[in-house]
Amino acid sequence: MKEEKEKVKITFLGGVGEIGKNMTAFEYKNEIIIVDAGLTFPDDDLPGVDIVVPDISFLLANKEKIKAIILTHGHEDHIGGLPFLLPEINVPIYGSKLTLGLVENKLKEYPKIKAKLVAVKPRNVLKVGSFAVEFIHVNHSIAGSLALCITTPAGSIVHTGDFKIDFESINGQTTDLTRFGELGKKGVNLLMCESTNVCRKGYSMSEKRVGETLDKLFEAHKDKRLFVATFASNIHRLQQIMDLAEKYKRKISFTGRSMVNVSEVAMKLGELKYNKENVIDIDKIDKFADKELLIITTGSQGEPMSALTRMAAGEFKKIDLGENDCIIISASPIPGNEKSVYNVINKLYKKGADVIYDELADVHASGHACQEEIKTIHSLVKPKCFMPIHGEYRHLKVHKELAVALGEDARNIILPDIGMQVEMTDGHIKIAGRVQAGQRLVDGLGIGDMDSSVLKDRKQLSEDGICIAVLNLSSLSGEISSDPFLITRGVVYNVEQEQFMQDTKDMLINYLKENNQRDIDPNLIKQNVRRQLSNFIYKRTARRPMILVITLFD
Repeated sequence: MKEEKEKVKITFLGGVGEIGKNMTAFEYKNEIIIVDAGLTFPDDDLPGVDIVVPDISFLLANKEKIKAIILTHGHEDHIGGLPFLLPEINVPIYGSKLTLGLVENKLKEYPKIKAKLVAVKPRNVLKVGSFAVEFIHVNHSIAGSLALCITTPAGSIVHTGDFKIDFESINGQTTDLTRFGELGKKGVNLLMCESTNVCRKGYSMSEKRVGETLDKLFEAHKDKRLFVATFASNIHRLQQIMDLAEKYKRKISFTGRSMVNVSEVAMKLGELKYNKENVIDIDKIDKFADKELLIITTGSQGEPMSALTRMAAGEFKKIDLGENDCIIISASPIPGNEKSVYNVINKLYKKGADVIYDELADVHASGHACQEEIKTIHSLVKPKCFMPIHGEYRHLKVHKELAVALGEDARNIILPDIGMQVEMTDGHIKIAGRVQAGQRLVDGLGIGDMDSSVLKDRKQLSEDGICIAVLNLSSLSGEISSDPFLITRGVVYNVEQEQFMQDTKDMLINYLKENNQRDIDPNLIKQNVRRQLSNFIYKRTARRPMILVITLFD
């Protein structure tokens, strides 16, 4: 009898065919480990939604199998979904010291969640049931980033996480290419490599060059009040900025909740080193001359409630921007955020401030590998099979073409999407089926799904407004006993309002006179009146607002 080959299933619950909410499950018999638990932010077609996290129906159906959560790094698109996963599936969480520090800080907002956090270091090997997970140091735009080598009974899998290759890294630690090469010589069955910047040729810029550019800008604007907006999680960028503040004898003030929280966590863990006496509260900045101040702020993506956006709009009480201010936006717009970012830049210019951003100077370096760096990983790992991850479909497709150009067999490459299950045996991968997967929408304290009538109602309200009609009817005769009472919001402009309301009331009175409502079910009355209102308003405005009908009987 032929011996059955060992099999491992890989289930994609997020992070493929999209940017964000990364989550992947690796399953062998009755054991599952989860890699990352991220979130993403809603598109414009999800009004009122705060964040979007993966649908975990598959995990809940296999809850008893889950042994661990492995985190590659501490960005929100990799850890932000944990507060919505842990109440259902609370297993040990493994990650670097900084990653777990950020998780711990995040979970303070959810005091009922008690998580077991276990710190690991590069080259550590973690045994979880039949899985052995080795952690490999990689450069990224946040410290403590790790790639994984997951050894299973069906073969080995290298998962790069998010990475770049920076030979001039700020802390002197470079992506562990030696270990990738050693694994390649031993033989790797499957490579899962990130694809975010696969469309960019060459190499990503070193973080060190950003520091050199910032140094020149500090020198050129030494008599002005300086602001730097950047990602709070980019600890190495923060370190360079704070070192420059000390060099140019400037006091530092943080604004923005995430900036304050992350800097405190990073300093506590030794990832960020600075003189506490050099940091002042934002309330005390008026005691110092402009040339003595550096304000590090959030808002590099034009977020509506961020500190920089409020400053640009003149709504930040403690800071009034003017001609003696220089704002450095040390970030590039995330796709989809361009309009918001440039709106903020325009407002900053109108305030009279100097504004320096990525189109004008090398003030930002991506944390993601470009083509030559991705080629390096492929060449070192030499995988039998390959699946591109962490990117929209166009990124995954270009990554496949790059792998084929390097000599990898297209028959051994699968482009995954959310809900896909891939089965790996020794040296082979195939699509094994699909599971329920997608999005869960977090809205205040509620969690819903894409089919929610709440979202449909919000969309209708945002586009066409609302009309409320209150009808007084006689319970004996069924006739209208007083003029209808109407309220509209977002339906017509003020100049049209008075005439529109009168015409609508006249229409309703005529309809109710011609159609006696005696002995008719109240719900049917509402339905008929709603239809009449909808048709009348559409003919008048070409809009279909939400219509609510309230019937009162006397």
